[in-house]
Amino acid sequence: MSTVYHYRSNLRDVFFNLFEVHDVGAKSLGHGPFSSMDEDTARDALTGLDELCRTEIAASFAESDRIPLKLNDKGEVILPDALKKAYKAYHSADWQQLEMPEHMGGFGAPPTVGWAAFEMIAGSNPALGFYLFGGLIGRIIDRLATPEQKKRILVPHLKRQWGGTMVLTEPDAGSDVGAGRARARHIENDIWEIEGCKRFITNGDFDAVENIIHLVLARPDGAEVGTKGLSLFIVPKYWINEDGSLGGPNGVRVSKLEKKMGIKASATCELVFGDSGPARGFLMGNVHDGIRQMFHVIEHARMAVGIKSMSTLSTAYLNALDYAKERIQSADLKEATNKKAPRVKIIAHPDVRRMLMAQKAHAEGLRALAMYTASIQDQVAILGGHGAEEAKKLDALNDLLLPLVKGYGSEKATEMLVLALQTYGGAGFIQDFPVEQYVRDQKIDSLYEGTTHIQAQDLIFRKIARDGGATLQRLMGQIQRTLEAGEGGEALAAERAALAKGLGDIQGIMMALLGKMNEDVYHVGLQGNRVLFALAEIVIGWLLLRHAAVALTAMPAASRADKAFYEGKIASLRWYCKNVLPQLTLTRKLVEASDLALMDLAEEAF
Repeated sequence: MSTVYHYRSNLRDVFFNLFEVHDVGAKSLGHGPFSSMDEDTARDALTGLDELCRTEIAASFAESDRIPLKLNDKGEVILPDALKKAYKAYHSADWQQLEMPEHMGGFGAPPTVGWAAFEMIAGSNPALGFYLFGGLIGRIIDRLATPEQKKRILVPHLKRQWGGTMVLTEPDAGSDVGAGRARARHIENDIWEIEGCKRFITNGDFDAVENIIHLVLARPDGAEVGTKGLSLFIVPKYWINEDGSLGGPNGVRVSKLEKKMGIKASATCELVFGDSGPARGFLMGNVHDGIRQMFHVIEHARMAVGIKSMSTLSTAYLNALDYAKERIQSADLKEATNKKAPRVKIIAHPDVRRMLMAQKAHAEGLRALAMYTASIQDQVAILGGHGAEEAKKLDALNDLLLPLVKGYGSEKATEMLVLALQTYGGAGFIQDFPVEQYVRDQKIDSLYEGTTHIQAQDLIFRKIARDGGATLQRLMGQIQRTLEAGEGGEALAAERAALAKGLGDIQGIMMALLGKMNEDVYHVGLQGNRVLFALAEIVIGWLLLRHAAVALTAMPAASRADKAFYEGKIASLRWYCKNVLPQLTLTRKLVEASDLALMDLAEEAF
């Protein structure tokens, strides 16, 4: 088969999450900043984008991987033609306007609809998804910049669809952002000159746009060490004159393109500021508040990474499912000794069914987690947005969920993609099928925007410990109330019992870790990932239970196709309760029994 139209979307499950589980049509659309969009419009928009992703954008996937990026002698990155064609197709149809606020000329879709759209883009060509960061950069400038900066920078940025990047990492600092050495020297008013080198900058340059806006963290001369001394600067590739017109090249160039194992079409750049001429930039909002400002971008990027992983797993599973329904090999296991027995489709083999159900349950579970998090973001926006007093508790819940979406999602997708490849057997290892590229393109997700253990430390230290566990307790309370309400009735009694057992294990894990933290913080370093994974698994189990309860209610009046879909929802929950939730008991025992022997081991013994 050809990989040209590799992408298998799951619009039915997307709509199930949006409109049957979270009732976005009634709870988000038509309210607050989303007042101009209704359910029919949202459905039509996502259906149209689904068509584009399955065809024109999916067509750029393999070619973008096979034809290398080029770096010319001017320090500019040249994209493959297929990728530029997909980029143009996306913008020609104004899809960048979907989640842009109305006051910025957009359609004002809520996060739930926006993230559903991003799932399709990331699944059809993940490299393209990150070239579309210009819209996010525009929204950040709109939120944080001064009126003068918006007039000078934002107006042409939106009108001419410029690109955008986030620029944090440095060669010597890595994930230790506070150790960054890039410097900023004040010139006049809000204009500064930036000097330094940044590494691993996603899509730091590309030739599909006339200008790129870099959001750059740098340390003003005389500022304190660490993250608190960093400021955020708007640094354009080409200078922007006071009237919004383009000036000459600014002093920022690509000095190196990284050669990578996957997502090769995404230009991972080393950027040098100030060595080819002054690299001028504008101090964001004319205030020195860099790390807090940049976290608006970082948290969006972390959500995007988690959804990219989920979407890759989803299309990999659906491709593997198609293959398993077509590939005929070996006799049924019960007829293995009968040489005359007919050969069967491999979906008839128990081990293949095991692998397929693991992929299905986790793809649906990770989508459930992402869409639940997005629904919280909807409500935060309706209640006044990030920082609003009325949205404070929901804001904290969103913050708690992000490490689960990104950290757990990226790790579990890697594991499940191996099963997708295994479903094909040897055929999965060759480029006739897209799964080998899925594996390579997805692995980066556990590494960038904060590695998995950085997500675990963020969860434990910043999201749980900082408010004394109050947000976590509210979340666990929601799960408990679902159990007490008996959702799903007698039909899901066994699954509710499994979830109740898992909830008790989570409470035991958290109690054990709290005690060990007081003894020695190294325990967090050794057990943090387990805690992150366990918390994600109980939340996903809860969400799958809610989904199954909705499915049970809808089944009597369902069409034949919908009935099969709903039966699949119940099957996913039952498999998850029997195969994933019991592992929480083992995690609890491991955390309770953990010691620090590993930290006492001499380096020479490794």
